[in-house]
Amino acid sequence: MNIKTVTVLGANGTMGRNVAAIFASFGHAKVYMVCRNRDKANKAIVQAYKSIRAESIKEKLVPATYDELDQIIPQSDLIFESLTEDFKIKEEMYSKIKSYLKEDVIISTGTSGLSIKKLAESFGDKRKRFFGIHMFNPPYSLTLCELIVHDESQHVLASKLKEYLSNQLDRTVVEVKDKPSFLGNRIGFFFINEALLLAEQYKDEGGIDYIDSILGAFTGRTMAPLTTADFVGLDVTKSILDYICQEVDDEFNDSFKSTNFLNELVLKGDLGRKTNKGLFYKDKDRNLTFVYDVKQENYRLKNNYNFYFSNEMINCIKVGDYEKAISLLVDDESQEAILCKKMLLKYIIYSLKISNEVSNNIESCDDAMATGFSWLPPIAMIDLFGGLNHVQDLSKKYLDERYINIIMDKEITDKLPEHSKYDYRSYLKARY
Repeated sequence: MNIKTVTVLGANGTMGRNVAAIFASFGHAKVYMVCRNRDKANKAIVQAYKSIRAESIKEKLVPATYDELDQIIPQSDLIFESLTEDFKIKEEMYSKIKSYLKEDVIISTGTSGLSIKKLAESFGDKRKRFFGIHMFNPPYSLTLCELIVHDESQHVLASKLKEYLSNQLDRTVVEVKDKPSFLGNRIGFFFINEALLLAEQYKDEGGIDYIDSILGAFTGRTMAPLTTADFVGLDVTKSILDYICQEVDDEFNDSFKSTNFLNELVLKGDLGRKTNKGLFYKDKDRNLTFVYDVKQENYRLKNNYNFYFSNEMINCIKVGDYEKAISLLVDDESQEAILCKKMLLKYIIYSLKISNEVSNNIESCDDAMATGFSWLPPIAMIDLFGGLNHVQDLSKKYLDERYINIIMDKEITDKLPEHSKYDYRSYLKARY
């Protein structure tokens, strides 16, 4: 696949400009960065090359406006739409460009979860050239790329596109079905919202910072789950949760229902890091971090919790004794250790369920979480727990029938590899 010219629609957005940089740097393509006006486009170009620390790609990034679509679109080998997550807004843009498309163009959207088949309908007889290309932010360091195919007849072209994304753009490509929020976000936001639900349930113990302390870096993630929600944006988090809750009616639907405090913070405009106020608030002048107290409905100083199981796990990880670290967790029956075990087991089992339903390979859940979230991948976590039998036994002890039925289902477990291709040791950090 020879992609020489790319047009990014919505290039002033965070994902739009960062993905533009990937096409220009790894793909060596000329990239039209289309924004509402030339000033926004010029600013987006600067932000794009800074995102990959390569000013050398500046000459490949071309500022453009929506008034120039009739000149830009006919030149383009690939269109990447990165507009607001709204069907109407996207479809209005598609109606503007469809008459200018080349015969062999690839049309794509970077949506994080909207129906690709529904969006493709705008393109009539070219709908089979329309794909979802969902990258993760920041794409320079998170290489996951979900390729979403909406029609059986697309597979030959999808294979060529997958080769381009893998070999030219250096992406970790996972082909997924056209299901709500696809694979990575479906798993990631399941875990994040389960943590939000626990923060509400355990608001008397501290809520948000209490739960994050139980699920910190020592459990295999760069950021604890609620810190991740603040980083992503509470409005984005709520949007993804609401969409999955609305579109997926299964036995895990309740796991995607937004908490009252998340709804209230979004309504007030306290959206996380981008507004410097959300679940957490940083007072830069005093170098203090505050957290939203779910019970008091106000901010207080963030607590530094100390739990025996986590302190001992961290000490073991420091010296590379990972087997003892997980044994400490398994054997500890404190409330915090039980909450940690339950969350990690739920993460493993839900990941296997969704990977089995949404992807072509159950191992895709490992690629998704390792390269899209920098979290310890689910199958690697099975390795950490000592294998499938141990996970099954722990699940019977701590989880309800929904999870037990999945982890005992041979149609799922027979597809598991003997070991993950990812080494769990590299994800466990000796800190909260």
